[in-house]
Amino acid sequence: MKSLGLVSCTKRKRNYRCKAYEMYSASDLFRKAYAYAVKNHDFVVILSAKYGVLFPDDEIEPYNQTLNNMSADEIKEWSEKVFSQMKQRLDLKNFNKAFFYTGKKYRQYLIQKLENIGIQCEVPLKNLGIGKQLAWYKKHGC
Repeated sequence: MKSLGLVSCTKRKRNYRCKAYEMYSASDLFRKAYAYAVKNHDFVVILSAKYGVLFPDDEIEPYNQTLNNMSADEIKEWSEKVFSQMKQRLDLKNFNKAFFYTGKKYRQYLIQKLENIGIQCEVPLKNLGIGKQLAWYKKHGC
């Protein structure tokens, strides 16, 4: 079985159309989280407030949207969309574990959905502030 790494989008973005990985690589936290996920998991996707599930090579336009400004109902709706995209774009039966490198709002409803279909979910950096997350990634070679 395989593990899935999920990394969230960031506020800092490139200001031109490009691949999703490049769009968010303006952020040091994203670069480190993505590098760690790629090194330690079989497959990695990016969770975007605007686009939902992105593969690293998906081409996207810049945007200014975050889950931080959304209501609980809007975040639930976003999570439904993301879970639907995951079922369409990923062969979820091949994954037995998912690791979230995201803020709470990006994972709070998705974890239950994934666990309901038998995917064990973990949040390695749960409750760590950004500075401590950066230090954790540095300690782990990213």
